[in-house]
Amino acid sequence: MKEKIGEILRTKTLRQSAITTTGIIINGLIGWIFYILVARNLGPSGFGIFSVATATIALLASIFNVGVDTGLVRFVGKYISSEKEKAFRFMKLGLKIKILSGFLLITFGWFLVPFFSNTVLAKPELLFPLRLSLIGAFGWLLSFFVTSSFQAMQKFFSWVGLNIFMTSLRLFAILGLIYFGVSNVNFALYAYIYSPFIGFLIGITFLPKFFKVKNEGSVAQEFFHYNKWVAVFTVIAAVSSRLDTYLSTRLLTLSDLGIYSVANNLSSIVSEIVLALATVVAPKLASFVGNVDAKRYLKKLQLFVLALAIVGVIFGIPLSYYVIPKFYGLSYVPSILPFSILLVSRAIFLISVPVHTSIFYYFSKPKVFVFVGLGQIFLVGTLGWYAISSYGYMGAAFTMLVGNLFNFVIPGIWVLNKFRRK
Repeated sequence: MKEKIGEILRTKTLRQSAITTTGIIINGLIGWIFYILVARNLGPSGFGIFSVATATIALLASIFNVGVDTGLVRFVGKYISSEKEKAFRFMKLGLKIKILSGFLLITFGWFLVPFFSNTVLAKPELLFPLRLSLIGAFGWLLSFFVTSSFQAMQKFFSWVGLNIFMTSLRLFAILGLIYFGVSNVNFALYAYIYSPFIGFLIGITFLPKFFKVKNEGSVAQEFFHYNKWVAVFTVIAAVSSRLDTYLSTRLLTLSDLGIYSVANNLSSIVSEIVLALATVVAPKLASFVGNVDAKRYLKKLQLFVLALAIVGVIFGIPLSYYVIPKFYGLSYVPSILPFSILLVSRAIFLISVPVHTSIFYYFSKPKVFVFVGLGQIFLVGTLGWYAISSYGYMGAAFTMLVGNLFNFVIPGIWVLNKFRRK
């Protein structure tokens, strides 16, 4: 067992993960301070509105990304060493798609937001914040192009540095607003959405001069053939992962929504660790050509994430009894119980990293998650409506626990069967 642990600690993946995880911890700490300041200054109701708006930014950015980021990691990672010009064509095509997608998002979304806020969510006060979300999502689309390109080229220091820079800009902005006594939802959103645009403009200067390449349309067929299932899955996954937020928005008061949002936000540090791991693992898995190496790699990775998940839950839940009242304020003490459930839910999500990334990048079967995602939407939608209506934000937390368990077990069975057949 000691030799096994030593072998895991010596792997290149762990060293790269250490870079990204350290960066994620720093980035997460800065982001955590930002959210604490917003939550304390806006109160539960205002923070509830802010959280719906930021969740909408993430949802729209995922949907209108149409699988470009995953395609960049897949194809740029595959060709950057052997066929650099071809890799640059994928980058140029990906950026063009994102810009077009962003303009379509703002154009059509501006007129659809009133129906969504007034009729679907039954919260008219969300109208302007959700319109700001359209602009914020466009910024995310652009900044994710840069970070995905860094990931594909395995430039993890650049990936970490840009993320920390953008999060720091948000923190400085909210500190400035508080200093000048300007603390409302809209200004907090302004502080949130401007940094990705600046991050994109600065980050793109650190990429190779890919925009000089010609004939990027020649790789469109290969790009879209892979991305079509990724795009469909991304829409489904984006909806299923945030369905609890929108059900809670519809069924809870804004104050209760703010309580749940603090629990959700604090537990999301686990998702940041997942992102750090996936950033390293994805291009590595894409490079494997044989089952023996892939299985050996995935076994080590599974042990690593399992240990992280166990340690996180053991220390995270007791720590929340101090952190939430001390930093967020006494009005958020009810967030402790839903946080405990959500932390276990996120731990299951962390454990599923080897399964999910192997399906995407080793087996290249993103369509598997289309069916898994549809099942999760049905499960979360039906269970969530009943659970939130009956048990409030505790029902929302329990729904996410069940949803993440489903999202781990079903793909896990698929991967095991796939390896056994080969």
